[in-house]
Amino acid sequence: QVQLVESGGGLVQAGGSLRLSCAASGRAFATYAMGWFRQPGGKEREFVAAINWSGGNTAYTNSVKGRFTISRDNAKNMVYLQMNSLKPEDTAAYYCAADPNARWNTRPTENAYDYWGQGTQVTVSS
Repeated sequence: QVQLVESGGGLVQAGGSLRLSCAASGRAFATYAMGWFRQPGGKEREFVAAINWSGGNTAYTNSVKGRFTISRDNAKNMVYLQMNSLKPEDTAAYYCAADPNARWNTRPTENAYDYWGQGTQVTVSS
């Protein structure tokens, strides 16, 4: 079992940057694929980015490609989401999630992820 705690959210102006962090507990973390999802107010949660267990395979939703970068440090049990050139439409609660079964792959669907953090709010002002 893995417990996930996100941090790094906040208020930023359009064009600015934030780095979200996700701290994971449990020895199995290094074997899990990890993902970031977001949920704008009043809307459904959506996939943002994912990374496989080794960090060698990443995936992004089209709207963040070239602006966001997902990475991980297995020695520290951490996953990161570097967000640059932020836009007001990036405003959302951001969630870290763990996929125990993907291994070499990344999966963009919520039901692939068994463990979720509590979320961290990102607000981008125009």
